[in-house]
Amino acid sequence: GDFSGQLLAYLSLGPIFIIVGFVTLIIFKRELHTISFLGGLVFNEGVNWLIKNVIREPRPCEEAHSTVTTKYGMPSSHSQFMWFFSVYSFLFLYLRMHQTNNARFLDLLWRHVLSLCLVTVALLVSYSRVYLLYHTWSQVLYGGVAGSIMAIAWFAFTQEILTPLFPRIAAWPISEFFLIRDTSLIPNILWFEYTVTRAEARNRQRKLGTKLQ
Repeated sequence: GDFSGQLLAYLSLGPIFIIVGFVTLIIFKRELHTISFLGGLVFNEGVNWLIKNVIREPRPCEEAHSTVTTKYGMPSSHSQFMWFFSVYSFLFLYLRMHQTNNARFLDLLWRHVLSLCLVTVALLVSYSRVYLLYHTWSQVLYGGVAGSIMAIAWFAFTQEILTPLFPRIAAWPISEFFLIRDTSLIPNILWFEYTVTRAEARNRQRKLGTKLQ
């Protein structure tokens, strides 16, 4: 009968939905930066596992949750995951994506709204781990700090080390076979795909109209 607990339990499934979304996006888009983002999330999880097994701080109420995969709780993996995702997305929105048209107000508005949503979800998922007795406040706090630091470091690594290598990686035969592409030089891939698709659709429509005459 705890509606708040049920809602927070569903919110705590956020990392699973994000991973599924990434895998789906990679299958259909096959873009190197997206693959790198997912690689960062996986690496972040590995670091979390390592820290947990070094510190070995128990969860606040182990007997209440017999289904957890590890008895250690410092730092919270959910908190670290969500803050990595949120901080990296924030950096991507404001440092990688650039204005592509004259609608500066709307361009900034949707970025601010999306950033606020990302932070809100990260906060709620972090809070859910305490509310549901999976973690203490300190475990959640340190998880958020670790995830944020990892996100900044991985973003810098991607920008400075990986991005210059993306054109070369995209030219590999195996990359061409799997249709893996590099869109690093395109400021806003959504706007680019929209304009290119619209132009191609109109061009094909004109050709079809000419054939039918």
